[in-house]
Amino acid sequence: MNINDAIRQRHSTRAFLEQPVSQEQINRILDTARHSPSGANTQPWQVAVISGESKTRLQNALEQAFNSGLQSQISYQYYPVTWQPIYKKRRHSCGLQLYQSLDITKSDSEKRKAQWAANYRAFDAPIMLLFFVDKEMETGSFLDYGMFLQSVMLAALEEGLASCPQAALAEYPQIVQKTLGYAGDRQLICGMALGYEDLDAAVNKYRTPRESVENFTQYFD
Repeated sequence: MNINDAIRQRHSTRAFLEQPVSQEQINRILDTARHSPSGANTQPWQVAVISGESKTRLQNALEQAFNSGLQSQISYQYYPVTWQPIYKKRRHSCGLQLYQSLDITKSDSEKRKAQWAANYRAFDAPIMLLFFVDKEMETGSFLDYGMFLQSVMLAALEEGLASCPQAALAEYPQIVQKTLGYAGDRQLICGMALGYEDLDAAVNKYRTPRESVENFTQYFD
């Protein structure tokens, strides 16, 4: 698969097969992604690979926190406080496509909540990846992390695997640290579901639109 095809084919997958993913596959993915660029070669990424009983324990704790009404405790502001109309429109359209693919109406709050709860199980993928950074690192490391995450997802495609990057998995960092035994000097950035895509699942068949190059580019001669 060439790079152009990989970038265009990558999409957020929300339904996975039970087919296991080997440690060797994950190691190859991370071995490729480690070549991602970072400012001053800081390589700020720290990855937790979670599966089996550890995943069950963690996802149960996260889902219970969500279902109990515990508010997000994410350690940084992901979305803007005030939304400009264009971003609000894209966000609304994205959510609408998701729920329409699942035949969930706007008024069906129970099904909407159940679908959102699936975030905390990494959509039942066999592998949950969590990404940490030392707390003293600053905004530049978030830029570095974006490139690293893209590299992980593209390398996963080479292995025949699908993925979904998830900010939701960073909403309860204290629970993650307690369950996994992580020290408090690390900041949880996000997570990622990883596994084999269920190609028959309707939720995996829609594609969000992208703006044309002309709409976000200016040339200065």
